[in-house]
Amino acid sequence: MFVAGTSLSSCSQSVAQVEEEAGLEFRAPAYPLITIDPYISAWSTSDKLFDTPVKHWTGTNHSLIGAVRVDGQTYRFLGKEEIPLQPVLPNAKHEAWIGKWVTTEPAKGWEKADFNDASWKSGKAAFGTPNTGETNTGWETKEIWVRREFNMPAVNQDSELYLIYSHDDDFELYLNGTQIVNTGNRAKSNIIVKLDRKLLNTNGKNVIAAHCLDRGGLAYVDFGIFKESDVKPVFAQTAIQKSVKITATQTKYNFTCGPVDLQLEFVSPLLMDDLDLLSRPINYINYMVVSNDGQSHDVEVYFEATPEWAVNELSQKVEVTTGKTGNVIFAKAGTTEQPVLQKKGDNVRIDWGYLYLASEETENSTVGIGDFSAMKKSFLESGNINAAKDKITAIPSNTMPVLASTGKLGEVSTNPVSAYLMLGYNDIESIQYFGENLKAWWTKDGKVSFDEVLTAAAADHRNIIARCDAFDSKVYREAFEAGGENYARLCMLAYRQSIAAHKLVKDSQGTTLFLSKENFSNGSIGTVDVTYPSAPLFLKYNPELLKGMLNPIFYYTESGKWTKPFAAHDIGTYPIANGQTYGGDMPVEESGNMLILTTAIAVVEGNADYAEKHWGALTTWANYLLEKGLDPENQLCTDDFAGHFAHNVNLSAKAIMGVAGYGKLAEMLGKKDIAAKYTSAAKQMAQEWVKMADDGDHFRLTFDQPGTWSQKYNLVWDKLLDLDIFPEGVAQKEVAYYLTKQNEYGLPLDNRRTYTKADWIVWTATLANDKATFQKFIDPLYAFVNETPDRVPMSDWYETPGATQVGFQARSVVGGYFIKLLEE
Repeated sequence: MFVAGTSLSSCSQSVAQVEEEAGLEFRAPAYPLITIDPYISAWSTSDKLFDTPVKHWTGTNHSLIGAVRVDGQTYRFLGKEEIPLQPVLPNAKHEAWIGKWVTTEPAKGWEKADFNDASWKSGKAAFGTPNTGETNTGWETKEIWVRREFNMPAVNQDSELYLIYSHDDDFELYLNGTQIVNTGNRAKSNIIVKLDRKLLNTNGKNVIAAHCLDRGGLAYVDFGIFKESDVKPVFAQTAIQKSVKITATQTKYNFTCGPVDLQLEFVSPLLMDDLDLLSRPINYINYMVVSNDGQSHDVEVYFEATPEWAVNELSQKVEVTTGKTGNVIFAKAGTTEQPVLQKKGDNVRIDWGYLYLASEETENSTVGIGDFSAMKKSFLESGNINAAKDKITAIPSNTMPVLASTGKLGEVSTNPVSAYLMLGYNDIESIQYFGENLKAWWTKDGKVSFDEVLTAAAADHRNIIARCDAFDSKVYREAFEAGGENYARLCMLAYRQSIAAHKLVKDSQGTTLFLSKENFSNGSIGTVDVTYPSAPLFLKYNPELLKGMLNPIFYYTESGKWTKPFAAHDIGTYPIANGQTYGGDMPVEESGNMLILTTAIAVVEGNADYAEKHWGALTTWANYLLEKGLDPENQLCTDDFAGHFAHNVNLSAKAIMGVAGYGKLAEMLGKKDIAAKYTSAAKQMAQEWVKMADDGDHFRLTFDQPGTWSQKYNLVWDKLLDLDIFPEGVAQKEVAYYLTKQNEYGLPLDNRRTYTKADWIVWTATLANDKATFQKFIDPLYAFVNETPDRVPMSDWYETPGATQVGFQARSVVGGYFIKLLEE
């Protein structure tokens, strides 16, 4: 839609107010652009929107390019043209190559080309955890050594060569005996490293040798050599970016494009008071152009997406078409295979369903499909695109088609001209839930078509933008008043990341299910100890969504499918939710989490009706904590990367909070005797806890190790739920001690390592009784987000001395930043 003489949105005053209130812009590690669900989550990973390709949170390109043509001059403002590298020595994503491998440490020199590997096994890559859909050779031991012998094919000497590798976890790689990769404790996918041609033998045998250490969870090894494509970029000239600002639902850019200025907004209408809208898989890209020199200028705007959004691997064949529904024109792309719900795992992208690039049909708007370079060249030269094709079939790794939309804004002067387009995804089927395939919430059990929501999104555009503006202003004010400017900015960045790490569906009984994906970890679905840190955001803005996170775990127990006397860890591997797939249990952790969060829902809603529906399961878990919670046995907790350990003081605090929560729920339900029993037991446990954990000016990491310490973030519920279980002063004693242990970028998780968890820092900070002390913990965390060299969707696991990412990114747990707002 093109409207002369109007501002960018229907609510320009509120936009200005939000931007003024939000203060100065800040540098995010990555900027949210399109955020719908775990599969459709695209980010800019550079300070300037045009410096890098738009990427999925896994790091794979989900190309989105924008350019504006002004009086015949073209300026690229969005994304970067990056033609996929061409395989020279394919990795397993292109072809299942054969390698030699062992899982016991080989003799010295194993990495050299002349090493004798005759006794090693042969197997097809990739190597890793079996039955994930990503590996051909199962690897289930702690370590693996892999050798790949090859003769180097002829490659043009002017073409750069690159190594592309993926690993989980610690990884070292050698080319003909020379080490070129050593990652340390990391898990990464599709990392690209330029190769020194001098390391290659062009007339004989070469060997790539790799060693990988699995620290738990998934394991993976794959690598290959690639070359640059011969295709060259078309949109070479870039705009000048003047600013970027983030609100809860929007990311806003301002550019100068020669004699005109461009305002650009990416809008994800994730409004939690409207679940139909929150579930609707359509985002908006709003833009406005205005002359900056007082003269009139002829302006055309170009946007482009690729089928990269609709494939797991570029080797998958796609079909790209155009169409129309109502007053909306669109291009769409999807795989020809359409393997619905056939893949699961962490580093996996959706390869079923269809990507849509759409706009309202007007005489000035065009949607078309075509060749990657040809479409851009046509726009560069004429301001038009060839929209004659209605169908293209291609393999993107060979030939990349594009979905393009253009808008002719005409003569633009000091009177601004606004327009928008939509990017959406129809996933057909969203989740498999205990054997039943479930469609997304927005489909109303299949009664609503994607065509209908697409036309509704166009009709609702103006109203939705106004609602987003108003909500963004509200969230900013609440966060600012609670914790100050830096805290408010962290909350703005966390909002979309947290929500878009979930999928909203209903089961066959109409029960709400809001299912998380454990991003950049192990891909688990509905993980309880991911729900726990994420919960504050949803407690604040819609507890029904938190119920949707707990409902699957209650069902798993109450159906008899899960028979252990404690809560399950998860219900599967995303998007397949047929039962726990995590390799171990967290008995105290998950039982405590379920009890605490059910209590929190009751406190927020002012009644315990939800708890009453699940009283049997809650009773079982509370009794387990009574017996096993005070001095936990050797087991994992939510910080499972730190490994198993016994006598965990913070885990004990969680158990005590769980027992106390059960007592509070009983009281709210009029079960006086039960309330008295469990509340009294919790207070007695707390008294024992204080004696056992006391270490002078603080409390220990484990009951049996003096001279240790850890963040006791679980104590925050004693304050927020008004449980009054621990003696007054316990939390403040810890807070005072923590202030002596901070590093430049925050408070370590405990005394064992210098790394930390960002969500737990905010919980620990909330133990403070005043805003000034709270901000002493928040400011170093904000500095990490603002200064980390790792340009990925916000990580929650990082090193406090140097602000480097240890692992985890794009996870829902940053919803925990909103815990400070629960004080009200």
